Amino acid sequence: MITRLAALLLLAAPAYAQDADIGRSHYFTHCATCHGLEGSGDGPMAGVLTIQPTDLTELSIRNGGVFPMVRVVERIDGRDPLVAHGSPMPVYGGYFEGSFDVPMKAPSGQPILTSLPVVDLVAYLREIQRIE
Repeated sequence: MITRLAALLLLAAPAYAQDADIGRSHYFTHCATCHGLEGSGDGPMAGVLTIQPTDLTELSIRNGGVFPMVRVVERIDGRDPLVAHGSPMPVYGGYFEGSFDVPMKAPSGQPILTSLPVVDLVAYLREIQRIE
């Protein structure tokens, strides 16, 4: 009963539009240093990291043609941390972790809560996906 009520409340929550332009700004401010200007993993800090940055333009390709939204959200907002060069990824995690108060609809149809900066950044990352 409580799970059903929580799901209904999430569905009743205001929908937040994803803004890829704001996400692009977040990307250049917080991500490009490691992932590069084009998202291909060749940023100026890539050479000093113990784990090389992912090519963010190939997330869908490496996931069978489907953008791995839940995995991306959880990696950015800190629920699925990646340790690179001795610190959690992203280095600016505090900015993206914030609060989990914005619902996004996962491919499964289930909502996932995250912060508004993550919603916008994910919108931008979807835009830069290459197609095989």
